[in-house]
Amino acid sequence: MTEILSVKNLSRRFVTKRLWRGAEVFSAVRNVSFNASRGEIVGVVGESGCGKSTLARLILRLIEPSSGEIFFEGSDLASFSKREMRRSRQKMQMVFQDPYSSIDPRFTIQSALLEPFKVQGQLPAKPDQRVLELLNMVGLDASFAHRYPHQMSGGQKQRVGIARALALNPSLIVLDEPTASLDVSVQAQIINLLDQLRRDLGLTYIFISHDLSLVRYFCDKTVVMYAGRIVEILPKRGTPAHPYTRMLMSSVFEPDPKSRRTITRLAGEAPSGYALPVGCAFATRCAFATQTCNEADPALEPFAQRHQVACHHAKKCFREPMVA
Repeated sequence: MTEILSVKNLSRRFVTKRLWRGAEVFSAVRNVSFNASRGEIVGVVGESGCGKSTLARLILRLIEPSSGEIFFEGSDLASFSKREMRRSRQKMQMVFQDPYSSIDPRFTIQSALLEPFKVQGQLPAKPDQRVLELLNMVGLDASFAHRYPHQMSGGQKQRVGIARALALNPSLIVLDEPTASLDVSVQAQIINLLDQLRRDLGLTYIFISHDLSLVRYFCDKTVVMYAGRIVEILPKRGTPAHPYTRMLMSSVFEPDPKSRRTITRLAGEAPSGYALPVGCAFATRCAFATQTCNEADPALEPFAQRHQVACHHAKKCFREPMVA
């Protein structure tokens, strides 16, 4: 498969100044590297605060990286001027988490869907027809064009957000928890819609979510983040080898009452981005941790086919049975 996105050693540090304490540096994303092939769905999971949404904004250069490289369709986005970056965003779009705040309440849906064309200075020859095409693509009828956001449900607003992202015919869409605020039945409708659009239009997705079971079902591979770093890249149906990923998987809800799971308790808290340890950031919460883990941060290395792990004891962890 052709590679469409390549992220190499991407980092983002925020400097904050506090009274009497001087400047402090917060490491939000640290040396992140991964690739996405054309037509692939790459899932990104991890605890709140692990850097998922920051990574999404870095990929689209909505915020600037402190270091690292982002190659999209062979071009280095870091070298682009603001004008070139605006033009390139025709091919790179984002669907935000909250459909209630991502659409301007003062605009009709037609105005919201035409906004990307106005920003790019490419208003279609037949605006009304293009709006209807976009609405049809996401399963909404023509009557929605003249509605305002407050006249729509959360699922309908999210469909409008997806339609707006599709307006300029992108090849990559970053989805930042697009189903988090929706009912379960509506979530299923949105996921089915996204899958259909991907197959029909040849789209590539970066799919960010807290729902590990959804990511494992929907995505071709899963990127697991912890404390700003990638700790594992897991292929579809692959067995995790990192202790953190295994703990996440053991907590996935099983709807069958006959399938009871013993959930491994994750003691302690994730380290602060202001004071990261020298070694592995997960060492203080890990049952496999040794002195080596406290002294050296493990690199993300190949473990199996399409499987990478950042753990000194990945092989030992992998041999342990999954908690069930």
